Amino acid sequence: MKLLKIIIATTAVTIVLSGCANTPPEQRTVTGAVLGGATGALLGNAVGGGVGGTLLGAGAGALLGAAVADSTNPYRNGPPMCRYRAPDGSVYVAECDERYYRGRY
Repeated sequence: MKLLKIIIATTAVTIVLSGCANTPPEQRTVTGAVLGGATGALLGNAVGGGVGGTLLGAGAGALLGAAVADSTNPYRNGPPMCRYRAPDGSVYVAECDERYYRGRY
């Protein structure tokens, strides 16, 4: 039964976190903390059970969610960076140019 709860919680986390992709950079850390806390609470309750497991999972999830969201913020004190595909098929990261702003990247 616990395994089923873990699978359901993990699936829910995956679905919920897929919504973070379009979050504005200013809100990523807060959104990550909220989603991480909720996910941690679900997993803490499923694995540890009881109030203690839920609170421990929520705290750890909030910290981890905020850290991951902040570290993956695309605008970290610099110009926007884009991923491009070279003619040989390799992918590289460079500062966004007119292709990005005109939608031809």
